[in-house]
Amino acid sequence: MTGGRATTIRRQWWAWAIAALVIAVAVAPLVQQWLTNPDDQRLVDLDVYRTGGQMILDGRAVYEFATPAPQLLPFTYPPVAAMLAVLLAKMSWETAQWVWTAGVFVSLAVVVAYSFRGVLSAHREGWARYAPWLFAFLMVACTYLMPIRDQVRFGQVDILLVALCLADCVARRPWWPRGFLIGLATAVKLTPGVFLIYLLVTRQWRTFFMAAFAAALLTLLPFVVIPQDAADFWFSALFDPNRLGANAATTNQSIRGMLIRLYLPDAVTSVIWIALVAVVGWYGFRGARAAYQAKDPITAVALVGLMAVLLSPVAWIHHLAWVVVVLGAIVGDGRDPVRVRVAVGVWLYYVLPIPWWGVALKVAGVPVLDKIVQDGYGLGALGLVWLLVSWLPKRRDVA
Repeated sequence: MTGGRATTIRRQWWAWAIAALVIAVAVAPLVQQWLTNPDDQRLVDLDVYRTGGQMILDGRAVYEFATPAPQLLPFTYPPVAAMLAVLLAKMSWETAQWVWTAGVFVSLAVVVAYSFRGVLSAHREGWARYAPWLFAFLMVACTYLMPIRDQVRFGQVDILLVALCLADCVARRPWWPRGFLIGLATAVKLTPGVFLIYLLVTRQWRTFFMAAFAAALLTLLPFVVIPQDAADFWFSALFDPNRLGANAATTNQSIRGMLIRLYLPDAVTSVIWIALVAVVGWYGFRGARAAYQAKDPITAVALVGLMAVLLSPVAWIHHLAWVVVVLGAIVGDGRDPVRVRVAVGVWLYYVLPIPWWGVALKVAGVPVLDKIVQDGYGLGALGLVWLLVSWLPKRRDVA
């Protein structure tokens, strides 16, 4: 950022303040809807986090509790996550709801700022003056993506993990040891561990060793602080997929989830899943490496994020928070109208509740099509992988 542009932005503090107000007003209906929900339906995942922290405070087993009926949700995260959740447990339920919801939007702001950095900082005459309004527009548009709506609805942690991994990969001058945030995210929820593979295939050795060290340290720490809970997770709870909920549910949009809904014999499902994971993983990580080598880290991160969703045994719809980064990768610097139009189409696709339309078709007795639509977000994610690996580089060359 040049000194002149930085000065322009500083002088427009009032524009950024108004933009923040516009965002607050635009997202208020969504926040009000979910924070005034019946108490037993409100931010149910946040309730899981807080209860996990409370179990530690009470000296009780973290992996043996379930939240009250009708949810009956167990704690499914690694033990270090329960240790961090102690901070939430010390808050009142009302305070925790507001603090966590604010954190969701702060995390989203970080993701939007990094993902759309190309268009927000595009070098055009007088462009900086419009940055606050464009940022506000992007924030509101991304808030109403279904995976982000679900972050607010359930009080989920995914968008925070996206922000940690994205910042670690694309920040130009990080004040933290690069790799530490990926290690933290991996220790909290395992699936960001795909970024360790990315760091390996791109030969970012220093960052890889820092990420691996941080993840290992935060994984071993609970064996010192809460050893029984640590043992319960790593030697028992981790291997029980049913703790995550019904794997065949519509909300599971991973490759495995889509295969399970075909109701093939378990052995056949497992063989096909392993084969598809190998093929999609090879294709996706190869594309991420190519994007990194082409100095397009946003696309690389978007691809690795999609790998976290598709290759995981279970990936709920809110795990697709990575679609915000995908949109930023497609838009680029905003100069190519074709890329912008494609991004608008992708945005609309993930705003609409397409998988639930598949459920409606299933109830109506429409065969084949019901499965395709029910798997809409997962199939869409596969399409996005192709888009970022094959279409986007060609489009960049044409432009």
